[in-house]
Amino acid sequence: MNTIIAATWKELLRRKMLLLTAVLTLLFLAVFWYIAGTVALNVPDGTRMLEQFARRSAILSLGFFFGGFVVAFLAIFSSFSVISGEAEQGVLQSVLTRPIPRWKWYVGRWLGYVSLIGAYALLLFVSIVWITGVHAGMTRNYGDLAVSLLLFALMVPVLVSASMLGSSLFSGIGNGVFMTMLYGAGWLGGMVEKVRGVLPVEPDAQQTLSHIGVLLSLAMPADGLNRRMQFILTRGAGETIPFLTGGTPPSNAFVWYAAAFAIFAFGLGLWLFRRKDF
Repeated sequence: MNTIIAATWKELLRRKMLLLTAVLTLLFLAVFWYIAGTVALNVPDGTRMLEQFARRSAILSLGFFFGGFVVAFLAIFSSFSVISGEAEQGVLQSVLTRPIPRWKWYVGRWLGYVSLIGAYALLLFVSIVWITGVHAGMTRNYGDLAVSLLLFALMVPVLVSASMLGSSLFSGIGNGVFMTMLYGAGWLGGMVEKVRGVLPVEPDAQQTLSHIGVLLSLAMPADGLNRRMQFILTRGAGETIPFLTGGTPPSNAFVWYAAAFAIFAFGLGLWLFRRKDF
């Protein structure tokens, strides 16, 4: 299994996917540094602490708005063709003819993607929080920081599990489109919640929008985890940026659902892969 994990890492490096992501991330962090320094307030006397707190929340929201997208698309486009794509090229057939149990290959691939992309998510999270802390201060509640980091990292197994499951069912390109649309649906569910909280809407329509937002978020809970993470970091600072913050944050039950979603998608994908003919 260690060989499969190492091969997954080498594949991601060989495709230069991580290199391109790293270069673009450094560019983003440079721009984010400038934005954070421009938006933040320096108030040593503490007379405008509430406004500074609101601006800190806005900076975090901007940072993790990008962070959620880049982690999601890195996870999706790294693994969307891991099964169907290699089967179409004949690579998978040659690997599985060796005395390697199918479950070891699948689990090794999953661990390879989750570990490497999870490490990237960790570095991105620390970078965004550090830049925010330099310019606008940051909470010293390390419990909140630890929980937020875990929620941000949980996006990775959720997305990789769903992507590998889709790769067992669809072609490589088809699964890429499917996963992109599925993540977009989850993101739209979050936007519906934010719009419902920002714009004046009739009570009946507001309830309908709430149901639509919840259903879309349940279909793909990755963006919901990102919104829950931001709520914990900002402690519900409110609607500091319309359409980026605000709305009802996902509950703790939603976090447990997201974990169950990842486990179910992983288990179903493994079961389908073991029964699949190549």
